[in-house]
Parts: sequence; C-alpha cells; structure tokens
Amino acid sequence: MKILPLISTFCIVISAVLVAFGWYFIVKGNKSLHKRMMVSAAAFALLFFIIYITRTLLIGNTSFGGPASLKPYYTTFLLFHILLAITGVLFGAITIHSALNTRWPIHKKIGPAAAIIWFFSATTGILVYLILYVFFEPGPTKNIMRAILGIVE
Repeated sequence: MKILPLISTFCIVISAVLVAFGWYFIVKGNKSLHKRMMVSAAAFALLFFIIYITRTLLIGNTSFGGPASLKPYYTTFLLFHILLAITGVLFGAITIHSALNTRWPIHKKIGPAAAIIWFFSATTGILVYLILYVFFEPGPTKNIMRAILGIVE
C-alpha cells in the first residue's frame, strides 16, 4: 500500500491544475468550461480525501523519518498545511454550494479566495509528501495523532 500516498498526492496536483484552468476559463468568460473544470477539481479533491481517510483508518499515517533536529520544523509545517487544508475545504464547500444554488455574489466573492487557499494547501501537501517519502526515509506508520504529535511507541 506504499503507492497510496503517491496516488493521493497526484490527485491533489490534478485538482489544483484543474482549479487553475477553471479560473482561467471564467476570466475568459467561458462558464461552461469553468464549471467542468471546477466540478472535476472537486472530484479529484474528494478522491484524495477518500484515499487519505481510508489509508489513515486502515493503515495509519507515516511519521517524519528525518533527523530529530528537523522534527519541530516539520511538525510546525504539517500543522500549517492541515490548517490550510481545512480552511480550503470550508471555503471550497461554500463556493460550490453557492454556485449550485446560483448565489453568484457569494460565489464570485469567495471563489478566488478558495482557489488561492487551495493552491497553497496543494503546494504544502506536495511538500509534505516529498519530506515524508522522498527527501528522507519514511518513518514508521502509526495512528494519525501519534504521527502528528511525534509520539514514539
């Protein structure tokens, strides 16, 4: 199951790229392509979430495997990423809900902020993947709260 983090990270990359295209198309006045891109972006974000939650519940999360001296910096960065992701989901849900209910003033006001937050969330998520699986040897896989807090069993 070591491929799951790569697949879920890939889903986030695709989601962010689709949001960028969606933004481009709405600026150009193409509402139809904007809607298709944004619905597809939301679908890939949802797929990421399903993979992440399933992996977390069934397997656990990978803890930081790098040098102990870098652990506080990684933990701070991870918490920042989690905050961005939660904020991005909330803003994204409001944006999607307002679009589905044709509340265009809210959609137009919240949408750009949601997209920017999502880009930062995606970027920090990719960096979390690289730190955990590429830059350093992965640490042990364990329960999510133990991984975030760095509790050793």
